[in-house]
Amino acid sequence: MERDNGIKLEMNAYLPLRDVVFQSLRTAILQGELSPGERLMEIHLADQLGVSRTPVREALRKLELEGLVMTLPRRGAVVAEIAREDLEDVLEVRAALEELAVRKACENMNEQQYEELLAAQKQMEDCLESGDVVACANADAAFHEVISSATGNRRLIEILAKLRGQMYRYRLEHLKDQSRYAQLNEEHERLCQALKERDGQQAAEVIRRHIAEQRSAVIRRLRVEEE
Repeated sequence: MERDNGIKLEMNAYLPLRDVVFQSLRTAILQGELSPGERLMEIHLADQLGVSRTPVREALRKLELEGLVMTLPRRGAVVAEIAREDLEDVLEVRAALEELAVRKACENMNEQQYEELLAAQKQMEDCLESGDVVACANADAAFHEVISSATGNRRLIEILAKLRGQMYRYRLEHLKDQSRYAQLNEEHERLCQALKERDGQQAAEVIRRHIAEQRSAVIRRLRVEEE
């Protein structure tokens, strides 16, 4: 169900309405359909999504707990700004967990999973050529998801999946810089090669540089937007 502001109500027969509204608003924020600083008025959102105010109110509370929404005096709920401090915190955690993931994947990845990784890399390469930022962000997340799945560590997979959602906004900012596309593709190719050779040390070095470059790129964009 799509309204004129582009927000989609992602209907799911297995979820209560409040969770459907939460997922729909979360997607709209992560994909930039609701911009940082934008007011989130319950009445307006309820009308746009075709629901009552109650599930919207509950969804906004959950989004505030995730750090995607904040409540300001005299303004009410707004989409949280992309803050450098949050970026640093998320990427610090991601760097540690992704390094663990690539080392474990080097030990446990089977042939089928490696083929899935190559397919994910090809999809990422195609998206980079198209210049579709949202498609690139989804393909990038899928590439790293193949690696985390190959670790065989259920808890690590769950934690990285949750962190991936928090990373989505930063992925989008990173991928807006098309001058980085060639280097990004090269980093993924080097990671594939390290996993093929089961070289955990090399894979860890590549992923550390990969995340450090992402941090630098997003900080550059934040500085530009602040000027």
